[in-house]
Amino acid sequence: MGIESSNAQTATDTVNYKERYGLRVGVDLSKPLRTLLQDEYSGLELLGDYRIYKDYYLAGELGNEQMDLFEENLSVSAKGSYIKLGADYNAYENWAGMENAITIGLRYGFSTFSQTLESYAIATQEPYFPADIIDTPEETKGLTASWAELIVGIKVELFQNLYLGANVQLKRQVTQTTPSNMDNLYIPGFGTTNDFSQFGVGYSYNISYLIPLYKKARK
Repeated sequence: MGIESSNAQTATDTVNYKERYGLRVGVDLSKPLRTLLQDEYSGLELLGDYRIYKDYYLAGELGNEQMDLFEENLSVSAKGSYIKLGADYNAYENWAGMENAITIGLRYGFSTFSQTLESYAIATQEPYFPADIIDTPEETKGLTASWAELIVGIKVELFQNLYLGANVQLKRQVTQTTPSNMDNLYIPGFGTTNDFSQFGVGYSYNISYLIPLYKKARK
């Protein structure tokens, strides 16, 4: 009799459990870490999501990056801001009282930035003379780029309302404007570009805090 009563109570608790809905805001930890460890990089990204249904979230990221690139015959710097907007789906079935997540998400990213050709070498036909180095910076402002992004990640609740997360990103360029004298070598928010592919990859380690706004019964 006691066991049956306990099982009935557990089932009732599970049915009556209410899950939290609200705004979760945080920061990408990988970018401040790169800023500390890499002299050629600086960046910051804020992130957030808002739960609209049991397993569905509106999500986005807002950031700023600067990157200096040094190639064999040229030196380039890029800096600018970006925004990524989309949605996440939580594929993890939590037990009552747990709100962890394994997410699959889509984003559309847009970046505005400038690129500066810091210096470049002009090759000579004479083998006995070094290449001429032109070190007068040439900045191109008002560049834009957009891309689509697939994100797979996890979020684990460490303490009440505090989450630690990580994700990987597969990106595909959609549009971009380029300087008149060269291609974009780095797009803030997208990352390093190359001549033979429109795809890029990225990653994030993040910490976020949930601001509960209301609760709904678990279905």
